[in-house]
Amino acid sequence: MNKPLLLLVATGLLSGCVSMKSYEALESERDELRDAQAAARLAQGDAEINRRELEGRVAVLEDARTELEADTAEMGRDLARSRQRIAELRELNDVLNEQSSDRLAKMITENEALLRNLASTREELQAQEDSLVALGADLEARRKELAARSARVEELEALLAARDAAATALRNRVAEALLGFKDKGLTVEQRDGKVYVSLEAKLLFPSGSTAINVEGRQALLDLAQVVAVQEDIEVIVEGHTDTDQIRSTGSIPRNNWELSVLRATAVVDLLTGDGGVSPSLLTASGRSEYHPVDAEDKAKNRRIEIVLAPDLGELFDLIRNE
Repeated sequence: MNKPLLLLVATGLLSGCVSMKSYEALESERDELRDAQAAARLAQGDAEINRRELEGRVAVLEDARTELEADTAEMGRDLARSRQRIAELRELNDVLNEQSSDRLAKMITENEALLRNLASTREELQAQEDSLVALGADLEARRKELAARSARVEELEALLAARDAAATALRNRVAEALLGFKDKGLTVEQRDGKVYVSLEAKLLFPSGSTAINVEGRQALLDLAQVVAVQEDIEVIVEGHTDTDQIRSTGSIPRNNWELSVLRATAVVDLLTGDGGVSPSLLTASGRSEYHPVDAEDKAKNRRIEIVLAPDLGELFDLIRNE
């Protein structure tokens, strides 16, 4: 562990903030959630591909059954013609019954050959019918499988739609609650089923400070009124800085990492204190200068981002049971 990170952990322990172990666990949990979300999209794409593949196979089986039915009808006609021929041969056999034994033997041989052909035709027809029955059973099984997969895809799509609808409703409530700060460095966006509230540092803190000013305090309390009544939600508070380095050797914060973390924890303290938000919903993290939003505007990079993420437990359960 490098010296800045040791100092960060020590500072967190002394100030009552989360430990590095908890921080790393939360970071891992957030990454797992992102991976699971990507896996959900992949699973949805795989389900659509499988559905189309099954539809193609069903079409092929339907064509095969139609062809078999046509062959069966043709063989039935062949059977009728063969029976007619046998009847004609029998009549001829009666007429020629008094002719020479050689001629009679020849007729008998021909008749036997026709009978054997008839038996062979019957066996072939039976095999075709058995094959048609087997194809029908396989077709029905594939139809049931396709229906089950379609139902699972619809359920997954419904959960995703519900998640997006909930995020939209939450975004609207947050935007309405913070309307008075719209032109003061505060934005509310919805991306990937989450609501992102971005507050520029100038709205919350004096330059280089971790103490929240009066106006920033009011913005956070307005946000807390919306968040505190939410259920099944995770709130991630991220501190961000610009690339300008803090030049200090004996005071805290000593660098941008510490500044971003301390500002995030200051916001968490306010939300869980006067804001009334349950501490179990909150995560504080510092991302320093390494996730800028505008390379040309340092003021936009100096910010606090509050990410409101709905609980995806039901969605993950559905994906695991796929």
